Amino acid sequence: MPRWNFTTMADPITPPDPRRTARQLSLVILLMIVVGGVAMTLAARSRWWLPPVASTQGIEIDRLFYTTLVVTGIAFVLVHLVLALFVWMGGRRQTAAYWHDNRTLELTYTLTPAAILLTLVSMGAVVWGRIHAPPPENALVVEVRAEQFGWFFRYPGADGTFGRVEPALINARRNPLGLDPADPAGQDDIVARGGDLHLVVNRPVHVRLRSKDVLHSFFVPQFRVKQDAVPGVTIPVVFTPTRAGNFEIACAELCGVGHYIMRGKITVESQAAFDAWLAGQQPAAP
Repeated sequence: MPRWNFTTMADPITPPDPRRTARQLSLVILLMIVVGGVAMTLAARSRWWLPPVASTQGIEIDRLFYTTLVVTGIAFVLVHLVLALFVWMGGRRQTAAYWHDNRTLELTYTLTPAAILLTLVSMGAVVWGRIHAPPPENALVVEVRAEQFGWFFRYPGADGTFGRVEPALINARRNPLGLDPADPAGQDDIVARGGDLHLVVNRPVHVRLRSKDVLHSFFVPQFRVKQDAVPGVTIPVVFTPTRAGNFEIACAELCGVGHYIMRGKITVESQAAFDAWLAGQQPAAP
């Protein structure tokens, strides 16, 4: 009987050229850096970049932000360029080079990033200290109180002193802030509910931030101001508007089902316009 041979010789598989693979991967990395970086930068600048700054504190914050962005961006690009170079060079050899240690190299790539990070942290500490410095004597003092779901603004009267408030005296209609009628300092306090927070251009502002119920956040992007309002705590916020106009206060803390409607307005105007507006307001004595 004839014998059948079912074994066949498979075609030999040609291994890929390591040099060509390394070059392709290197080009992919470089393409991702160039195209991706340029595309994302253009998209950010045109859609959701920072709004024009309108406060002196915002100028320092922006300077620190851009410095950090440039330094970290340079480090990101350099690391990936070196990575692409190593991939390119790796295709030329079949065995990897090895050495036990290199003290100079290890100190270089350890101390250099540490020095850069220490410099950035120090710059941030300086900016933080300036922003949270005590308010100047000529600062306009105003109390901002957040509640579900709106903002209250209180100005001291002619005596320049805020009256005492008691949570037990809060009445949504007659006394929304809980002003104590027995305190004479509060008889001339001015309360604006649902209106504008009026400020003076180029005059420092000392905001006394409070909350009635839950956590809120006082956020004005143009001023680069963002501070949580905590129930039971009065938190100082100091900034100086540098541009007249209208701005929006947003609550940047999820504070309940009506969080989306919690918006306020800021009107930055001249000192004369502010004085005329303040003179037309009625005291909110209960």
